[in-house]
Amino acid sequence: QVQLVESGGGLVQTGGSLRLSCAASGDTLSAYGLGWFRQPPKKAREFVASISFSDGSTHYLDAVKGRFTVSGGDDRNTMFLQMNNLKPEDTAVYYCAAKIQPGSYFLGYGRWGQGTQVTVSS
Repeated sequence: QVQLVESGGGLVQTGGSLRLSCAASGDTLSAYGLGWFRQPPKKAREFVASISFSDGSTHYLDAVKGRFTVSGGDDRNTMFLQMNNLKPEDTAVYYCAAKIQPGSYFLGYGRWGQGTQVTVSS
């Protein structure tokens, strides 16, 4: 199994930046990639970004395109999410997840970290 630990969350003002990190360990060789998800207060969890281990391709939620950048994955053990120009609507608990099933980039995630809180003040 894959174990995941997120870090880097915090409180930032609108327009600020944060960099989240995800440390993966265990059977990462069996995973297809890593992804970031978030759960805003009182809302469902949603896909944010992903990176594929096979070709390094990345995908993003439309609302974060041009502001967030996912990187890492070369060693299958680390992934980062650089978040710039943050907005209050980006406030959420951010989770790192391992893609354990093939198919669409936003499906097939089966291992989750404990999450890290990101709060953007207006």
